This record gives sequence, C-alpha cells and structure tokens, in this order.
Amino acid sequence: MTLVIPAIDIKDGRCVRLYQGSYEQEKVYFNDPVKMAKLWRIQNAKVLHVVDLDAARGDRGVNDEVIHAICQCLDIPVQVGGGIRSVEDAERLLDAGAYRVVMGTSAVREPEVIQAAIDRFGDRRIVVAIDARDGDVRVEGWTESSGLPAVDFAIRMEQLGCTRFIYTDISRDGTLEGPNVQAYREMGAALKKARITASGGVSGYRDLLRVSELEQYRVDSVVVGRALYENCFPCQKIWCWNYKDDVDLDRYSSAPMCD
Repeated sequence: MTLVIPAIDIKDGRCVRLYQGSYEQEKVYFNDPVKMAKLWRIQNAKVLHVVDLDAARGDRGVNDEVIHAICQCLDIPVQVGGGIRSVEDAERLLDAGAYRVVMGTSAVREPEVIQAAIDRFGDRRIVVAIDARDGDVRVEGWTESSGLPAVDFAIRMEQLGCTRFIYTDISRDGTLEGPNVQAYREMGAALKKARITASGGVSGYRDLLRVSELEQYRVDSVVVGRALYENCFPCQKIWCWNYKDDVDLDRYSSAPMCD
C-alpha cells in the first residue's frame, strides 16, 4: 500500500505552498506549522515531510526553532529538507530529532558529501531529492538548472549508496494537475535497489490510485501538499481540518510508527 506523506513547507515561519516551485506564487495555509504538524498526526499521518524554503535559498536559521519543535513534539518520523549542504548540516537536524534528512543541491554540486553522509549516518537517514523540470535536475531551491538528466543523476546517486529518492516534477508541484507517472516509470525502471517517493501534482484519490500502480517501478510512497490543504479527499469532511482551532492537538491518534 502506498504511503501518503503530508508536506509542510515553511517560509518565514509559516506553513505555505508554492505553485511550480515559484517563491513569487505563495499561498499561506496556516500560521503555525507546529500545530499543522500535530493536526496531520491526529489525522493518522505516519510520516511528515518538512521543507525549509528559506534555507533552500540560502537564508538559514529563520525556521530552525519551528522545525526543531515539530521534530520534538511528534511521535512519528519527520524527514526534513531544504538547504542541507553538508554532513554537518545533516547532523545538526538529526540531532534535533529529524528521522532523516533530504539533500538536493549538495548531491549535485558535491556528490562526495552524499556518500560521506550515508557512510556516517546510514542509507536510511539520508534521502536525495531529485527536483526536475522537463527531465532536467534543478538546484538552489529549484531556481537553477544543473544540466543533469534526472534518470542519469539517480543512477549515479544509487551507485554512491542512496536507497531513497524524493522525485518531484516541478511543473506539476502545487498545480493539482496529476502526477507525472511516466517520469516515475522511467526512473524506477533504471534503478536496481533504491525506492522512490513521488511528489508533485496529486489532486485527489484517483491520483493516489495511479501512484499505487507504480509499485513495480519502485514507487512506494507519495508526498501530498495542496490537495490535502484544500480538502480534495472526501474523507477529510469527517476529519478535524475544519475545526482545527477546537481540537486537542496533544491527544494523538493510534497511527503506528513507520520505518
């Protein structure tokens, strides 16, 4: 069964979503990301995907307190990405309580950093983000082209020991236009061991079914953002999203831990 991972993108201390990765097309969904994280936990999230958008563009430290609070207050794994450029950056977040860290630009610019991080922390704690537009890997918060084909880059990272990718089609991210199924098929067919977390474009339940059909292509999970925040799933009508200010966010559900 495909694991659904809610996304919490943080900018200026608030929970936001971007459209196609554009910082100029931002929508604020919640002013308190910590409460948002607790709300997803109550709704039985088994893993959270947290991105520091400010750090991704080089403005580090703005969201450290919020991210640390999220990691400390939850009893489920939290994976954190955005601006992690070194082994020391990864260690700082892991020590703060993150279950695993997501590294993107550093994997492109300095692949030896990825290998060093995997050697030090293990392949389960280090995830490589592959953020692509038209098959081309983008870096520096999705603002620059690397000139690397996404599939070739994934093969290289797998050779260095990476066993988990988060593959985002930037052109689909935040659009609700559906996932790029063909891109996941192509990458999955080229890999030997690593697993893929799909990201970008999920608009509702039918898209989740499409992603679930990609298991043979090594896709076992999917990050969902805007579709969850805008109540695109029928079951959300009976959840506490519309009453978040009245819910006891410290009373957790019984969702099991996920490895």
